[in-house]
Amino acid sequence: MQYDPIKRRLGHLFTRRPLTRRLFYRLLDILLLRSWHIHNALRAFGRMRQNQETHVLDAGSGFGQYTWYMARKNPRWHITGIDIKKEEVEACNAFIHKTGKKNVRFVQGDLRNVLSPGSYDLILSVDVMEHIEEDEQVFSNFFHSLKPGGMLLVSTPSDQGGSDVQNDDDTSFIEEHVRDGYAIEEINNKLAEAGFRQIETKYTYGKPGSIAWRISMKFPITMLGMSNAFLLLLPFYYLLTMPLVLLLNLADLRGVHRSGTGLMVSAWKE
Repeated sequence: MQYDPIKRRLGHLFTRRPLTRRLFYRLLDILLLRSWHIHNALRAFGRMRQNQETHVLDAGSGFGQYTWYMARKNPRWHITGIDIKKEEVEACNAFIHKTGKKNVRFVQGDLRNVLSPGSYDLILSVDVMEHIEEDEQVFSNFFHSLKPGGMLLVSTPSDQGGSDVQNDDDTSFIEEHVRDGYAIEEINNKLAEAGFRQIETKYTYGKPGSIAWRISMKFPITMLGMSNAFLLLLPFYYLLTMPLVLLLNLADLRGVHRSGTGLMVSAWKE
């Protein structure tokens, strides 16, 4: 199915005005399990920084929800969101201008060509690398763009059912992916080849998270792909399902998973 057009349609519906964009961000924070894992990792990184001036690249910023989260929680962080889509960059900059945030900017760019030597303390890449064929070049750009001691934080599908691909005969639920997911050994090796030495990789979306994803994301998006009329039923659907989804998300965040459809990777530049 074509996931990206549905995502754009929902984004355009909810992000036209600052108030509805803030609401949209909040809903994504609650619904998306990856947001739970990313926020947890960002809080840990923030504790290590101890309110120091911090320069951050949100690499593939999309709707800008993670840039907004970091800017709101960390006034001393200076965040650049970069995305290949001009319309997303313009919309995010317009929103930031209206909110009066001074520590954020969005720019258009292609991560395959972006290189800012020694500029960032943190690079965040959320659901981006599975869209880029030339991933080794991008990992190298990330490494060289970090300051010594800087960290790369990556969230991406794994090869254990990422993109809802369970066997060789399945097609990706999200057809825009150039790969269905990474094996831990594969992504660790590519990061090591780029120059990273301290690499920590763990599975996300274990059994509880995979169930939550199907309830909170796959089923609603599939129904929206069939008919826009389902949009009217979404509030009632989530009212019924959210207590279970929240419990499953919490179990996934707190658990240690031997397998999972997602990966969280932290890699440090020495």
